[in-house]
Amino acid sequence: MRSVRTISAVDSHTEGMPTRVVTGGVAPIPGATMAERRRYAVEHLDDLRRFLVDEPRGHSAMSGALLQPPLSPDADWGVVYIEVSGFLPMCGHGTIGVATVLVETGMVEVTSPETVVRLDTPAGVVEARVEVRDGHAERVTLRNVASFALGHDLTVKVPGLGEVGYDMAYGGNFYAIVALDSIGLPFDRAHKDDILKAGLAIMAAINEQDPPRHPADPLIGGCKHVQFLAPGSDARHSRNAMAIHPGWFDRSPCGTGTSARMAQLHSRGELPLNTEFVNESFIGTRFTGRLLETTTTGGVPAVVPEFSGRAWITGTANYLLDPADPLPNGFVL
Repeated sequence: MRSVRTISAVDSHTEGMPTRVVTGGVAPIPGATMAERRRYAVEHLDDLRRFLVDEPRGHSAMSGALLQPPLSPDADWGVVYIEVSGFLPMCGHGTIGVATVLVETGMVEVTSPETVVRLDTPAGVVEARVEVRDGHAERVTLRNVASFALGHDLTVKVPGLGEVGYDMAYGGNFYAIVALDSIGLPFDRAHKDDILKAGLAIMAAINEQDPPRHPADPLIGGCKHVQFLAPGSDARHSRNAMAIHPGWFDRSPCGTGTSARMAQLHSRGELPLNTEFVNESFIGTRFTGRLLETTTTGGVPAVVPEFSGRAWITGTANYLLDPADPLPNGFVL
């Protein structure tokens, strides 16, 4: 066995969605903030991302997290998020996976019945409260970054679909929120290819005609997620099919998407503070959330959300690169 790259990782899944937590083999990424580290990674480390998430080591819906030394003095670890669509500012299911891995591997000091883990992310410091029993992480509750609605009742011209109405909201990433029946498709996994095709077309149209920009962070912008709402979704229980660039569905309910959805509902006067909200994924798994307080970000009214879910460790591995491998960065089929 020979290798010119060895990456150690602990794999997990959060309500069905994988997170490959990289625990060794990646040096500290340059940057004075985690946002700058993300930008450096976008420009210089995309081969590492592809190596970890694309085939043959990953798959078309793979995601992960690169553990880093924190830059915020009150954080336990820094995190740079990776997935097949690129480097994310924040990832809710991934943070639940990271917190679970840190607790169950002893990479943070563990206390029962609750261990608090603070993670320095490109979108800001995120607090994870981990319910611990017999050393096992039972459930993780995240206090997420400030989330907000950027626009209501917007429209975009989409080839093949015509005028599509949507709300735009941010919960760590930007989400176009679309009623699925408004484009004539059923909330049915048998129609997943049609739903995904529509989602990618809507993303492309939004990014061409009216791309979202974060009011306080110029490094965050663009729409890579369309949250299709099932009929009957409301401020108590919402179901979604989350289409994501470049062509896959979130298997989990999506943590940053849950935050964006709660921010959208609050801005419409439908979801008060401290009110339970259940968000259900395309495969039927659930996150439970609530809004803790109001705030502003970049002058825009915002809310502070939290949500909770579960993750399970699925394996550990060292990922190797043979110098003779003809596909050193993996591939996408």
